[in-house]
Amino acid sequence: MSMAQEVSEPLDPVYALLADGTTVEIRPAVPDDFDAVKAMHEAMSPDNSYLRFFNISRRSGEREARRICRDPAPGSLSLLAVADGALVGVASYVPRREQSGRAEVAFAVADHMHDRGIATLLLEHLVSLARSRQIVTFTAETLTENKAMLQVFANAGLPVERRYADGVYELTFPLPGQGDSDSYLDAVAERERRADVASLRHIFAPESVAVIGASRRRGTVGRAIRDNIRAGGYGGRLYTVNPRARQIGGERCLASPLDLPEPVDLAVIALPAAKVLDVAGQCGQRGVRSLVVISSGLDAAQEADLLAVCRRHGMRLVGPDCFGVAVPGIGLDATFAARPARAGVTGLVMQSGGLGFALVDHLSRLGVGISSFASTGDKLDVSGNDMLLWWERDGLTRLAVLYIESFGNPRKFARTARRVSGTMPVLTVQAEPAAPQALFEQAGVVTTRGFGELVETAALLATQPVPAGRTVAIVSNVSSAGTLAADASAGLGLSVHHPHGLTRRRLRTLIPAGTVTGPVETTAPVSAEAYRQCLELLAADEEVHAIVAIALPTGATGDLEAAIQAADVRVPLAAVVLTQPESVRLLNNRVPSYGSPEAAVRALARAAGYGAWRAAPRGQVPVLPDVRTEDARALVRAPASGWLGPAQAAELLRCYGIPLADLAPPGPQVTVRVAGDRVFGPLVTVDAGDSSRTARFTPLTDVDAAYLVESHHSADPSALRDLLLRVSRLADDLPEVTELDLDLGGAAVINARVRVEPYQPQDPFLRKLR
Repeated sequence: MSMAQEVSEPLDPVYALLADGTTVEIRPAVPDDFDAVKAMHEAMSPDNSYLRFFNISRRSGEREARRICRDPAPGSLSLLAVADGALVGVASYVPRREQSGRAEVAFAVADHMHDRGIATLLLEHLVSLARSRQIVTFTAETLTENKAMLQVFANAGLPVERRYADGVYELTFPLPGQGDSDSYLDAVAERERRADVASLRHIFAPESVAVIGASRRRGTVGRAIRDNIRAGGYGGRLYTVNPRARQIGGERCLASPLDLPEPVDLAVIALPAAKVLDVAGQCGQRGVRSLVVISSGLDAAQEADLLAVCRRHGMRLVGPDCFGVAVPGIGLDATFAARPARAGVTGLVMQSGGLGFALVDHLSRLGVGISSFASTGDKLDVSGNDMLLWWERDGLTRLAVLYIESFGNPRKFARTARRVSGTMPVLTVQAEPAAPQALFEQAGVVTTRGFGELVETAALLATQPVPAGRTVAIVSNVSSAGTLAADASAGLGLSVHHPHGLTRRRLRTLIPAGTVTGPVETTAPVSAEAYRQCLELLAADEEVHAIVAIALPTGATGDLEAAIQAADVRVPLAAVVLTQPESVRLLNNRVPSYGSPEAAVRALARAAGYGAWRAAPRGQVPVLPDVRTEDARALVRAPASGWLGPAQAAELLRCYGIPLADLAPPGPQVTVRVAGDRVFGPLVTVDAGDSSRTARFTPLTDVDAAYLVESHHSADPSALRDLLLRVSRLADDLPEVTELDLDLGGAAVINARVRVEPYQPQDPFLRKLR
């Protein structure tokens, strides 16, 4: 397929966020855009027109509009940025005939839209499309006076080469390829963070809120939301919209969103499904900046129309079919919960609003509290990805909790969660399928097996430091409970500390009748003072990374709960009070206390696993200069679909330097598999045939490959690591490969099966709204 044929394929319009959170539509130019493109260029000031065209001519705008809309060069591409129905930006590239794989780019932005990131956003979209069309280098010419455009190129995250002559800079920048794209993706991600946070401020830091659908009758959803906002002490401006009531609760009602005295930041809609679209449209006309749609029962067509309305008017959307949002720190409780959330440090996003309410109650009761809460419902727009970006920057959240059933963009989620997990724990319920679980493991997301364990682990992660290792000291005044904790620790990858040397001698002095070899048994009638000193002594031992303090209060003991609270312990501490009815609570709002030794150990084990992930090197995706990507693409695009023949499969592997063997060497064989998941991306699995299977998503870093190799016994681990990295590169380069099975003898392939299907690749990291 020629480049011109590829470019002629229709491109769907997409929406994306500018630096200030404004929504713009990005779409290809068509002949009907001629007048708009011409008008935008003709409206540019003389200075800006000169900077764009290197001259001032009344014909420049018409010539540019004709080039872009009516007479494009073969293989060229032009994109438009549209905001509020008006053209605000144009970007294009034209392949250079004399230099294969190179294209010249150009931009223009409407005068009133400068410094909002339009040119940068258009450049990102050009880069993404050019990479899929075998363009490897962009060039551009700009005058030295054009500081703004020079800054766009400088900040893009691409390596730029400059050549200066006669007052003009010629810029050349290679487009990122596999293995060298991290710096570019990091720059894109940073711009996405800023834009996303700017758009979400209207939801989670609104200065004005309207509740649409509040009834005069108490006990209804809309009325409960309105009353909760008022009762929560929200300090912003609150409006109530109900065409059938002049006032509610002594406060004036408005008949329509069009009657709002200002374009409010947030409108909460609690109306029958049939009325939602009209009201959402009215909100958009009035300039409302975001919607939370509580209403349920919208069918697929209505949901599509609702999202289209929000995109057209630049409104972010939570829901529909959701329970609302809450930010306790500013008194915003835009939910119909029976009790308000307590302000705290946990960010919570859930699709299931009912479970969300329950979890909010648990975290509030514990004293951990909520920084912000969102029930995303059908999740047409705002998702877990958005919430991670918000919590990363809100200055309040120390623990992120996700209870989500699906991923809008799993690959972007993985990259975002991996970054966020580097600074705060991200906690979720474990998914059973291998794909999500592998995604969570690579991203450092802490997984639990159910709702109860989620609460137990959250209590520890929100209040205690992250363990620096896996050695746990156990102190108990009941020997059998200490044994249960030790057994649980061994089963969950924790090492029980066995005191020795000075620590053991000092323990013997404190509890002469106890057991000091580990687990430490103080005996039942231990004094509070001796118990406290045991905890502090063990915490000071450099071999100890965490402590489980088990207490059975009796008439013969001191106040052991008070001793735990008073202990000066700088390592993670989990208490177990064997007589408490709650599965978990907080002692003095500081120390998590569990009802069983096993629960405490489970929480500590997950925290220790997270600590090990955070301390491990992230690794790098290596550059493999000896691969023949274009030859490989020609191979997989030749058949319509199906299994490649043996010769084709072998040639494909040779393109990536994957070694082939004629004979199978003796010894255990390993199978490497790739499943080309269209949602999660390619998943690389290593199967040693002994029920030992490990998996990681591409692109594999050197650390990922080492992990896969270390999970199995290989005679040549270095060669197997190299093979896995080459398999990862193949899978990432060629989304047409839907299945790949390689039987290995040693670190060479003795049998290969490759299945391909036609596929138009999508850039999972492109900045765009769903």
